[in-house]
Amino acid sequence: MAKSPYPGAPTMDDVARAAHVSKMTVSRALRGNRVAPETEARIRAEIERLHYVPHAAAGALASHRSGFVAVIVPSIDNANFAETVRGLETVLHDAKLELLLGITDYHIHREDELIQTMLRHRPEGIMLTGGVHSRALSERLAGSAIPVVETWDLPEQPIDHVVGFSNRTAGAIMTEHLAGIGRRRIAFLGGASPRDPRGDSRKRGYRDALDRLGLGPPRILRHGLPPLSMHHGAEGLAHLIERWPDTDALVCASDPIAFGAITECQRRGIGVPEIIAVGGFGDFEIARCAHPSITTIAVDAAKIGKLAGEVLRDGIRARRESREYSSVYYDMKTTLIVRPSTVIQ
Repeated sequence: MAKSPYPGAPTMDDVARAAHVSKMTVSRALRGNRVAPETEARIRAEIERLHYVPHAAAGALASHRSGFVAVIVPSIDNANFAETVRGLETVLHDAKLELLLGITDYHIHREDELIQTMLRHRPEGIMLTGGVHSRALSERLAGSAIPVVETWDLPEQPIDHVVGFSNRTAGAIMTEHLAGIGRRRIAFLGGASPRDPRGDSRKRGYRDALDRLGLGPPRILRHGLPPLSMHHGAEGLAHLIERWPDTDALVCASDPIAFGAITECQRRGIGVPEIIAVGGFGDFEIARCAHPSITTIAVDAAKIGKLAGEVLRDGIRARRESREYSSVYYDMKTTLIVRPSTVIQ
């Protein structure tokens, strides 16, 4: 007798007996294969009466269509990642695909564990955050024939599809903006761990800009482990001022860090932007509501999700129909938004 995935719950055998058909006929009806209309109606009535829940995993193995997409993000506390997932979900919902969410907490080994577990359930597509993964994971996914889209970065060697932008360029743009308004002693405030490669890329962009502009040596303060928040920005600013008291501008790895830095400046009576100009990244709501509001690099997080969803939807359809589907590479441009944290308006 076929077992239910839930102890004590009705099984397919129970449905077959109640509907006076074979288990194979019930299975065919559930998969949408041709069954006599009156027979299908009887089966559906018994499924409803018995509250039978089909075993989705078994159906996926039989049909090669699990109907879900694996989604890996570093954190759900980050509003931008939440917006990306929301944009992705709108496309998947219309395509009758569901998402299964995994959170890495910025640990690369956790990404490996999550994907390994999810692959056992036969996802039809996978969305990853960032372009840095373990070599074993990259090779496994590249050989899986499952559509994979990497987001929030532009990896040099993509696994498959990409919907992202250059974090390194974003860091350079903010640094160049601060130099352009006359600041010469520009510092960078980010995390103290390599667990956030996107933040590290923004730091490299900051270094690139200093080199081009001849404004070195760099002033880099690494403080806190990801996910970084406002209190990391406040504490980091205190350490920064102690080490480089003449700093006149600050590039922050994210808007929450910038907000924390600004609040610490206010506690110390340091004028923003009069004495220190502060820039962030991400165009979070907090950047728009802060006082002064924060100059930032804007990224359309929801659009990243929607485009990733479209890429996966089309790739899944192609795979189901045994069609070729070429890899897609979207380079989404970022936008500098100038606000009073750097320029008095």
